[in-house]
Amino acid sequence: MNTPLENLTDMAVFACVVDAGSFSAAARQLGVTPSAVSRQVARLEAALHVRLLERSTRKLRLTEAGSAAYGRCQTLVAAAREVMALSDTQSATPSGLVRISMPKAFGRQVIHPLMPAFLARYPEVDVQLIITDRVVDLFEEAVDLAIRPTDAPPPGLAGRPLMPVHHRVCASPNYLRTHGTPLHPRDLAQHSCLYLGEDERDRHWRFRQGGDEVTVRVSGRYVANHSEVRLDGALQHLGLASLPDFTTRQALASGQLVSVLDDWTHVTDYAGTAWLLYPPNRYLAPKLRVWIDFVVAGLAADFG
Repeated sequence: MNTPLENLTDMAVFACVVDAGSFSAAARQLGVTPSAVSRQVARLEAALHVRLLERSTRKLRLTEAGSAAYGRCQTLVAAAREVMALSDTQSATPSGLVRISMPKAFGRQVIHPLMPAFLARYPEVDVQLIITDRVVDLFEEAVDLAIRPTDAPPPGLAGRPLMPVHHRVCASPNYLRTHGTPLHPRDLAQHSCLYLGEDERDRHWRFRQGGDEVTVRVSGRYVANHSEVRLDGALQHLGLASLPDFTTRQALASGQLVSVLDDWTHVTDYAGTAWLLYPPNRYLAPKLRVWIDFVVAGLAADFG
């Protein structure tokens, strides 16, 4: 009878097939032939006495048993990577590449300014910022860390809160002198507003005050799906912009922008807390630990 130890390699190969999406793609990653990969998966199925994958000429589909097995095999592979990373944790000098994904505005305006000093302090650590608003799969895309606005780490990930993220509605003093200052969210319907524009919902701005909640449909002549563009539009007197507060700090401090409706909470999907997320791993490599510690300290100094 097979023992679990005899099937460890087959379990890892099975997880690789699911992650890669096909036997041939997994074979390329593993440096073996597709037939060898197929034999190992078949051997695991025989050992478990269940069908793990439904095969067709175009794609693979996990069976119910396959879905259950995949999660456990993925955990097994992650544990193996932790073991192999132990040598890194014993190294006195952090080194290697750190890959981090994060939303565009947060990456450009919050994280990027910290990186020159980090690279100077840790000359053997390289950094790749993956600036994207889509949700990156850390496991499938070999990303070490991710920063996302969220209420709490999603299942399967560990994390630590970095900083709160609020949204403000701002305009230039020139615009407000010309068009007036909104005193209630409903007043925004009479103004030119700079909004995201990726979805019809982006035109519906939500506000909360105590137990009251108001949604107003805004309109405007200039729409942009990048906060820095909306920020510049507001500075150019084009209207009232909805912006994450970390983008408006300098403009508000200098008087170039004025925040309105501050007695209301502007509710958006982007607001909440920016979390630093990573696979649960008790043995974080030194390169990751120093990056995390450096960023946390930097944000405490800049935004604390």
